[in-house]
Amino acid sequence: MNSFLKVLGLIFILLGVCCLVVYATAMPDNWLLVASLVLEVIGILAYILLNKIAK
Repeated sequence: MNSFLKVLGLIFILLGVCCLVVYATAMPDNWLLVASLVLEVIGILAYILLNKIAK
């Protein structure tokens, strides 16, 4: 379980990057930019906090 928690933040960051790729290539809608921003901020915070907790 600790190994999953350590990579949970990275999963959110990769989902945010996927939203940016879809925005750049297929669908230039503003909700994709907002979704990628939210996913990347959550991912960064989760990565920092969960790696401090799950030592």
